[in-house]
Amino acid sequence: MAGQWDAFLAGAPVAVSHFAITLALLTLGVAAYVAITPHRELQLIRAGNSAAALSLAGVVVSLALPLSVSMSESLGLLEIVLWGLAALVGQIFVFWVLDKLLRNLPKRIEQGDMAAAIALCGAKLAIGIVGAAALTN
Repeated sequence: MAGQWDAFLAGAPVAVSHFAITLALLTLGVAAYVAITPHRELQLIRAGNSAAALSLAGVVVSLALPLSVSMSESLGLLEIVLWGLAALVGQIFVFWVLDKLLRNLPKRIEQGDMAAAIALCGAKLAIGIVGAAALTN
């Protein structure tokens, strides 16, 4: 039992620092995404816009997926940061592509268009899952 306790105490500072950095990256990534998109997700959600809520939930989960895998697979904090940035770029790219395909995506989200929000959330989740899987090789 003492060996397990010693191992826990030895590993805890690294685990806590990796968790804290990953959580900070997730928070910063979501904040950056919200700042970059033309519609104001938080205001729309406060007003009861389900399409905006689904869109934001999609980006939170889609950033968390590769960040969590990076945290478990990485050799250090820098690697987690780099993969977090890559995940954010992927999410912005997905938004841009769908905006071009669906035409005027921000306006559609503002208007509560659930079809557009579902398509966006699905695409965000897909890129997050594929990005997370790429980190396991």
